[in-house]
Amino acid sequence: MTLSAAARALALRCEPRANELARRMARDSFKALPGYAELPDDVKDLEIAATARYGIRLFLRHAGDPHRAHTNLRLFRERAAQRAEEGMPLHLLLGTHSLGAYELWRALREAAQPGEEAALVELVDLLLESHHRVVGAVAETYIDERTALEADARAHHRSLVRGLLDGVLKPGHILLDELRLEGPALVLALDLGASAGGSVGERRRRRRAQTVLDHAFGTEVAALLDTRPGRAVVPTECEPPDDLAQRLSKALGTPVRVAHVPAAGPVDIPEAARTATEILRVTRACGLPPGLHRLEDVLLEFHLSRPDPSSHKIAALLDPVADRPELLETLRTHLAHQQDRRATATKLGLHPNTVDNRLAKIGEQTGIDLPSPRGAALAIAALLLRDTRDTRDTPGDGPYSRR
Repeated sequence: MTLSAAARALALRCEPRANELARRMARDSFKALPGYAELPDDVKDLEIAATARYGIRLFLRHAGDPHRAHTNLRLFRERAAQRAEEGMPLHLLLGTHSLGAYELWRALREAAQPGEEAALVELVDLLLESHHRVVGAVAETYIDERTALEADARAHHRSLVRGLLDGVLKPGHILLDELRLEGPALVLALDLGASAGGSVGERRRRRRAQTVLDHAFGTEVAALLDTRPGRAVVPTECEPPDDLAQRLSKALGTPVRVAHVPAAGPVDIPEAARTATEILRVTRACGLPPGLHRLEDVLLEFHLSRPDPSSHKIAALLDPVADRPELLETLRTHLAHQQDRRATATKLGLHPNTVDNRLAKIGEQTGIDLPSPRGAALAIAALLLRDTRDTRDTPGDGPYSRR
């Protein structure tokens, strides 16, 4: 913008008042802004006053000398980053810039003499245009800094949660004070029905799941939801709401499976997390539907799935039908429905005779007498141990587990 000689003269006339104006802004004018009075005196009297003085001189010198370099916003950006790090609210920071521009306008108006109305209008145009750039740079820098700080805080928090769940951070560790987990807790393992990833959609799903957990327990739940399964620790001795899985399913638009295990104290949290994860695996391997699960729901199956010297032989019983996934799925569904052939047929969309034929084929090829109690127990143990073996050999889900 090219200014007239009169406008440049008016700006130069105000320049000696820069120190006075900056002090007046920092000590008096900004007091009207909510929260400003609570700021430390050194911040107000030194840093904010210095920034105001820099801005006043920069504007007046630029207005007085058309050949001067374009406005340098570096100091404004540095101060914005500093205020963000200190936690000053953005509205207060932007308020100081807006009120400062107004005070500078008042100073120009007071200095204007009769006949300099047109020059004053020119300077106001330049002031508004400059203010737009300054506020934009300040807001952008502040938001960038806050985003970076919050990302660092989230990463630190996640690291603490992971260390606690994995047993890396031992009870009594000073960092665990940040998690507020001194007493009994509830540990959750969550199958949210989708692979973890870094896409926008996955991040949105995790935020929704976190919101459901926080609302369900009435507190901020420490959670790791970008792993599979997800894990969470609730800092309270309680039972989860009966409809927790349904709430998560509604929020995420997919069936959700949740296992929960109480922990008497921080020292018990890692084992509770391992148990909850195993409960999820067992419920999938047994063909149980998504929902809320406790150890008591799968006590026998959990016990049968524990590896021992005989495990590989039991798991090998199903090797003859390992390449027939439809047979394994029929067996899994049949066992999950208490060996009810009609319920199995309805679940799989088959004729009951087809179910009978498939079960007979399994019996012929494996030698397992499925109708007998011992045969059913062997089949359950074989399915669970194959799932344990395949999960151990290949990270992730074994081919015989079911989501």
